[in-house]
Amino acid sequence: MGGPDQGGSRVGRARIAGLGVALPPSARQDELWRDFFADRYAGSTQALAERIFANSGVRTRQAAVSPLLEDVADWPTERRMRRYLVEALPLGKEAVGRALTQAGVPARDIGLFVVCSCTGYATPGLDILLARDLGMAPDAQRLFVGHMGCYAALPGLGAAADFVTARDRPALLLCAELTSLHIQPPARRVDTQQIVAHALFSDAAAAVVLVPAADVPAADGYLVREIAAVTDTATADHMTWEVTDLGFRMGLSPRVPQVLSVHVRRLVDELLARHGLSVAQVDGWAVHPGGPRILNVVQRELGLADAAMAASRATLAEYGNCSSPTVLLIVDRLRRSTPAPRVIVMLAFGPGLTLYAGLLSATGG
Repeated sequence: MGGPDQGGSRVGRARIAGLGVALPPSARQDELWRDFFADRYAGSTQALAERIFANSGVRTRQAAVSPLLEDVADWPTERRMRRYLVEALPLGKEAVGRALTQAGVPARDIGLFVVCSCTGYATPGLDILLARDLGMAPDAQRLFVGHMGCYAALPGLGAAADFVTARDRPALLLCAELTSLHIQPPARRVDTQQIVAHALFSDAAAAVVLVPAADVPAADGYLVREIAAVTDTATADHMTWEVTDLGFRMGLSPRVPQVLSVHVRRLVDELLARHGLSVAQVDGWAVHPGGPRILNVVQRELGLADAAMAASRATLAEYGNCSSPTVLLIVDRLRRSTPAPRVIVMLAFGPGLTLYAGLLSATGG
């Protein structure tokens, strides 16, 4: 039986100078239930599904391919992948453009372009096509991170920050997910895991520009202090994302919150201790909202007040679970709050079962 493997990436000279978000059209959760999903279930299964939708913590969410307009459930994977590129390219371009503008960094200055996505594949991919369309330099390096799921933003951020620190050049991270392309056909038996996936997941893109710390005015941006992880390989089957002939199918064990409860406190305490900090000194929490139970477990294990979880719960309610961009949406919400937090801990979870944590601090944090 496998045990937890821990690893950390120490960074410290890369600063977030710009963060851009792009969202497809949104719909209300009750509307999605009433006008599409309710008809997919019958009898006691319908009652169960209705409760799951109502208790998901989601109020509105986005879909590049809205089930209210198009039913993709019977589409083969090939058709879904063609549509992925059609929808993801402009969405990613919008998020990247906003991040670059905010950072004041021209695309031609980007030295590394990291793209995270687990909901679609194409070659040439988003990294190549966006680099071309945005006018990045021919020597710009690219890294595509696939199938890491909801936590992908954190290893992506770590790779980009490491590059900035080592090369003294700007880097760009894009997380783009179109979960709406993977609605599954109605099941012949009760499939609670699939109902939960249909109730939670959403579409979004978020981009981050990182630059050498010395290139940013002292009062601007957040320093990426460290990215850390723990993987419990004994629970590898608890969260899956399977490529099928009818799109990608989510497997989500109800035991995931229990696994998180075993590891999250130690991961956070050790991360903070390496920087002379404690949980009480963190004034910004960006916790990936994999669902209300996951947020409840993290809050309990870390001993956090309701206010500390407000940004994560509000992001779930407003945007749903957008997979990899979600934790960046929470960071964006936190940095726009008044006053903005000086120390932010990012937490995200996914296949492995893997927990990732990131530490950000404002100047002097």
